[in-house]
Amino acid sequence: MFAHRGVHSITGRGPFQRSRGFPPEPRPLSPVEDPCYHRPAMTVRERFNRVFRSERPDRLPDMEFGYWDKTIAVWHDQGLPRECRTNEDVERHLGLEGLSIIPEVPIKKGLCPAFEEVTVQRRGERRVVQTKDGALTEMLDYDSSMPRYLKFAVETRADWEKLRDERLDPGQPGRVGDVEAAVAAAHAAGMPILFHCGSLYGWLRDWMGLENLSIALLTEKAWVEEMMEHVTRMDLELIERHIPGGGEVDVAWWWEDMCYNHGPLLSPSLFEELMVPRYKRITDALKAKGVFVNVLDCDGRIYDLVPGWLRGGINCMFPIEALHTDPWKLRRDHGDEVLLLGGVDKLALIAGKEAIDRELEKLHPLVERGGYLPCVDHRVPPDVTLENYLYYLDKKKAIL
Repeated sequence: MFAHRGVHSITGRGPFQRSRGFPPEPRPLSPVEDPCYHRPAMTVRERFNRVFRSERPDRLPDMEFGYWDKTIAVWHDQGLPRECRTNEDVERHLGLEGLSIIPEVPIKKGLCPAFEEVTVQRRGERRVVQTKDGALTEMLDYDSSMPRYLKFAVETRADWEKLRDERLDPGQPGRVGDVEAAVAAAHAAGMPILFHCGSLYGWLRDWMGLENLSIALLTEKAWVEEMMEHVTRMDLELIERHIPGGGEVDVAWWWEDMCYNHGPLLSPSLFEELMVPRYKRITDALKAKGVFVNVLDCDGRIYDLVPGWLRGGINCMFPIEALHTDPWKLRRDHGDEVLLLGGVDKLALIAGKEAIDRELEKLHPLVERGGYLPCVDHRVPPDVTLENYLYYLDKKKAIL
């Protein structure tokens, strides 16, 4: 440890005050020559980019996935200020550096305009809601649990053509905001900025429903491929026209959620045929703009799809649900080619402080190896107490 360079406790002199009779003051060392020179702390953006280039920052950025709405409500009774109502509020209150507060490139991906989200019926503690994707769902009040789907926006080819023509036009007025201003503001704040690439499978699943999409993959594969191709071309046009070059945008973010606790929701062969080449076209376009990090958000057991994602240019896995996917196995299987974000078992935070200590001790060597940013492996559920969560954050700082 370096000694504190303040006022000496005995002499009362600071480190650069010299008493009479001392030799003349030597020439001051330049910052390059002086090993004790204090360099300015890195920005969050610099730290984020160094981690995902497998380089070593001054410390890792302190980022977390987020919280269920019910968790925030429960934590209000455990000491969280009641003015903290959103993920962004909680992150700022706790001094975190993301993920919810990371700025985004103002390009509306997916449906534009989206459907109006509105409650169409109440059933006791449940309500029937039309989602922004046009589905009808039944969900509990004040809960972020999985909804029950009643109807989907795309149930026929005619539904698809209407959705495509009315809501999936890359030139739709209002789809693109002031990208230049958003990028400049993020850079000025020292924050990374991300571009949402959206999804090839996940969006189709939301528009059609899992069962309908699964059947269509077997009986109407050409139609599914047509939908994926339209989404791909929309991505490519938006990247070409609106994403600045030279690495001004730091990361591309994908959402798929195409795995469950035993593996993928479609066969790896269909994944390789329909999706991997399209990922590659999009990530190649991003690389031409200086965007080299592609984060893929997929829950469940993802092992069978990781090789294809890597071949398609998607190189960072998130949130690495620890119950189903081991971050150590991903690193053993794919080496430094795969970047990691997440992987802290939420069940350890439920179990208590000793379990938290064991979990972080297990992950510490992986953090030291680089290319890995630890955070809880999904949104924090309400059975994690605020006390346990604050303990986890405090202990995690020791390995960042």
